[in-house]
Amino acid sequence: MKKELPKIYEPQQVEEKIYQAWMDGDCFNGDPDRSKKPFSIVMPPPNVTGQLHMGHALDCTLQDILTRFKRMQGFSTLWLPGTDHAGIATQIKVEEQLREKEGLTRYDLGREKFLKRVWEWKETYGNRIVEQQKKMGVSCDWSRSRFTMDDGCSKAVREAFCQMYDEGLIYKGSRIINWCPQCTTALSDAEVEYQDKPGHMWYINYPLTDGSGFLTVATTRPETMMGDSGVAVSPEDERFAHLVGKTCILPIMNREIPIVADDYVELGFGTGAVKMTPAHDPNDFEVGLRHNLEVIRVIADNGTINELGGPYAGMERYECRKQIVKDLEEQGFLVKAEDYAHNVGTCYRCHNDVEPLISPQWFVKMEPLAEEALRVVQDGEVEFVPDRFTKTYTNWMENVHDWCISRQLWWGHQIPAWYCDDCGHINVSKDDPTKCEKCGCEHLTRDEDVLDTWFSSALWPFSTLGWPAENADDLDFYYPTSVLVTGYDIIFFWVARMIFSGCHQMKKIPFDKVLIHGLVRDDKGRKMSKSLGNGIDPLVMAEQFGADALRFNLITGNSPGNDTRFFTEKCEAMRNFANKIWNASRFLQMNLTIETCELPEKLEMEDKWVLTRLNQLVKEATDNLESYEIGVSSAKVYDFIWDTYCDWYIELTKTRMNGDNQESRLAAENVLCYVLQQVLKLLHPFMPFITEEIWQALPRQVGETADFLMTAQWPEYREDLNFPAEAEAMEAVMDTIRAIRNRRAEMNVPPSKKADIILATDVPEVYKQGAHFISRLAYGETVTVGTDAPASLEGLVNIVTQKANAYIPLSELVDFEKELERINKELEKAKKGLSIVEGKLKNEKFVANAPEAVVNIEREKIVKFQELIAKLEESAKAMQG
Repeated sequence: MKKELPKIYEPQQVEEKIYQAWMDGDCFNGDPDRSKKPFSIVMPPPNVTGQLHMGHALDCTLQDILTRFKRMQGFSTLWLPGTDHAGIATQIKVEEQLREKEGLTRYDLGREKFLKRVWEWKETYGNRIVEQQKKMGVSCDWSRSRFTMDDGCSKAVREAFCQMYDEGLIYKGSRIINWCPQCTTALSDAEVEYQDKPGHMWYINYPLTDGSGFLTVATTRPETMMGDSGVAVSPEDERFAHLVGKTCILPIMNREIPIVADDYVELGFGTGAVKMTPAHDPNDFEVGLRHNLEVIRVIADNGTINELGGPYAGMERYECRKQIVKDLEEQGFLVKAEDYAHNVGTCYRCHNDVEPLISPQWFVKMEPLAEEALRVVQDGEVEFVPDRFTKTYTNWMENVHDWCISRQLWWGHQIPAWYCDDCGHINVSKDDPTKCEKCGCEHLTRDEDVLDTWFSSALWPFSTLGWPAENADDLDFYYPTSVLVTGYDIIFFWVARMIFSGCHQMKKIPFDKVLIHGLVRDDKGRKMSKSLGNGIDPLVMAEQFGADALRFNLITGNSPGNDTRFFTEKCEAMRNFANKIWNASRFLQMNLTIETCELPEKLEMEDKWVLTRLNQLVKEATDNLESYEIGVSSAKVYDFIWDTYCDWYIELTKTRMNGDNQESRLAAENVLCYVLQQVLKLLHPFMPFITEEIWQALPRQVGETADFLMTAQWPEYREDLNFPAEAEAMEAVMDTIRAIRNRRAEMNVPPSKKADIILATDVPEVYKQGAHFISRLAYGETVTVGTDAPASLEGLVNIVTQKANAYIPLSELVDFEKELERINKELEKAKKGLSIVEGKLKNEKFVANAPEAVVNIEREKIVKFQELIAKLEESAKAMQG
C-alpha cells in the first residue's frame, strides 16, 4: 500500500501537491512517439490583461477533459497554451496606469519608451492567468506556451501579411470604416455591437438653387450634414425627374450641391430624397463614387467637429447635433422631428457609439477567401458541434465585407510597410528595407499603425506549431488540430478567421471540429458583469470547495452551445460527491488485504452484475465523450459511482468482506478494487485531483505500468465481462429490495422491526440465490421463495415488482393500537382544517372582496382536505378489521 487516505478529504492540501507531481513527472508534455495517432488542441489564448472568470474556467475545463481522455486512450496529445497581446485592452491598461501614477500620456514617453513599459507590464502581469489556469488542473504542455507577439508568431504575421499583399489580398485604401472616438482606433465589423437606442428623425428643407422650392430630406444624424455633397433621388421617381442634374443649397453651410438619381434610393421610401454624406456613411460613399461627389469629412478622430464643420468646429459631435437642430429651426429649414428608435453601432471594448467615417486603412479582401472557407464547412470538413452554429457561420461568411486590419495603436504587430519619402511608393517587406524598391531612395518612413489583434490570432493554429519554418515537425504531425473549444460569441472574431487563414496559408483546414459552448450566467440567468456585480470568482469557488467540485459543477447538465446557470449550492453538492468517493475508497482501503488487484476466475451474481454495469458505463461514457456530450458522460459516471458502486455494490459485498470464507473475501476485494480503479479512470478527466490521489493509494492492477492515473490506459469495453442474465437476475432482486423498503418507509416502519417475507415468482431460483440480500437489506426475519401466492391474503401487505410479488404480514410491520392512534390524530387535524376553510368560504365578504386567485386556492384546499380525510378513514377502517 503506497499511502493511507486521511479520514477527511481536504482539496486544499492535495491539489497543489498533485499538480506539482504531474509537472515534475513531465505528464503534460506532448508525446514524442510519432507512431501514435495525434490529438491536438490549441488553447484560445486569453488576454494578458485577463483574470480567470467563469467563462475561462468552463472553456479550459472542457479542453482539459478532452485532452486527458485522449491521452489515456493512447493518443499522442498536445494541448498548446498561450496568451494574446490584446492590443486595445492592454494599451488602455498601461495608459491608465501611466496617467494615474505619473500623470503622463503615451505621447509624453514616445513610442519606443511606451512599448518598453507595455512589455514590462506584460512580464509582470501577463502570466497571472496562467497560474490561475493551473489551479483549475489544466494539463496543457506549458513548455510550448506561446504569446501572440513572441518571435515565432511575429515572423508568421509578417510572412502572412507580405504573402497576401503580394497576392493582392491586402490593400490600402480610403474607405468608410468603423471608428471609435474613445479608443481612437478603427474597428472591424465584428468589433461593433449594435444596440436599439431612442433617437429622432429630423426632416429638413434643402432649398432649390433656382428658387423654385425645396427638397425635403430626412436624417437621424444632422451633425454630419456639413459634409453633405449631394442629394439623391430614385431614377424612377417622377416627382423629381425634372430636378436631376440641377442643384440645391445646403442649409447652414450655404453651399451648392448637386441632385443625382441613383438606384440606391428606394422608390416610395421616406420623403424620396436622401442627403449624401460620402465621408460618413458606407452607402453614401458608394453613391459618391458613382456620381463623383466630393468627400468631405467633418468629424475628427476624437469625435469633435473639425475645421470643415463651419461654425460648429471644435464642438463634440452630440453637442453639435443639438446646436444644429436649434439653428435649423431658427432659420426655418426644420420641417418637423419625430421619435425614432434605431440600431446604433457601439465599440465592443468601451461601449461608446462608433462613428462611420472615411479613413485611409489597410484591408483584407474577403470575397476570394470566403469562398473556400464556406466550402470546407458546407462539405463537412470542418464540423460545428452543435450543428446549428453552421448556419451562424455561413450567414456571416456569405455577407462578409472586406476586413479592416489596421489599428491606430502602438501596442501590437506594427504593419510591415514603409513609405518612400521621395516617390511615395509603399514598400511591404518581411525584413526592414534599407531603400525604396521603386526609386532606390534610402529615406523610408514606417507605417505607424499596428494590425488588428485578430490578425495574429487567425494564424494561431499553425503559427504556434512552427509555421513558416520549412522543417516544422510539430506542424507536420499535429496540424490540422483535432478540435477547437470556444464560445459562440467569437465565431466571427476568431473561428471564421482561423478557417480562412488556414485554408489560404496552409491549404488545409485548421481543425476538424469546433465545439461551441455557451456563457456561464448567474443563478438568475443574467450575464455576469462588473456593472451588475454578479460575477463569481472561480478561484474563490475552487478554494472553498475544491477545483474538482467546481469543474464538475460547470460541466454537469451542460450541453454544447447552450448557456448554463451557475449555482454555488451545486458546488457544495459536488464537494459532497467528492466526499462520497473519498469515504468509499477509504472504507475499501481500510479493509483490503491484497497487494495487487486482479479479477478472480470465480464471480458471484453481484460481481457479474456490477462488472456488466461497469462494462456498459465504459462503452456509453466513452461514446458520449467521442461525440462531445461531455455533460451526459459525466452524469453517467456520477450515477454509477453514487448509486451502483457506493449505495449498492459495497453493501452487497459487506457480508463476504466480513465473513470467514477467505476465497470469497479475496474475490470481493479484487472486484471492489478493480471496479473502483476503472471508475476512477472514467472520472479522472472530470475530477483529476481526487481521482489521482485515491489511485495512488490503491493496489495496482496486474500489468499496470503507469506511475500516474492521468497516464494510465483508458478502460475499454470487454465482451468477456458482459453477463446479461446474471445482471438481470440481480436487478430483479434489487428491485424487490427497493420496493419492500419503500413500502416500509411509507408505513413508517423502522429498520429494526424485522418481518417474514414471502415471495411468489416465476423465477424462484433467482430469488433463492438472492434471498440473503433480501433478508439483510429489506429487513426480513425469514425469506420464503415459491411460485404461488399464499392461500389467504387477509392481513398481508402485497408489494408488486416486475419479477415477483412480496407478501408481508401486516401485524409484523405495524403496532395496530399506535398506528390507529396516529391515524385518528391526523383525521382530527384534517377535519379541523376543513372546517376552517369551509367557514372562510361561507363568509360572503371574504368571497366578494378577496382576489379570485385567493378564493380559488381556498377551494382547492377543501378538495385536498376531503381527499385526505377519505384516505385516513379508509386506513382506520382497515386497522379495525
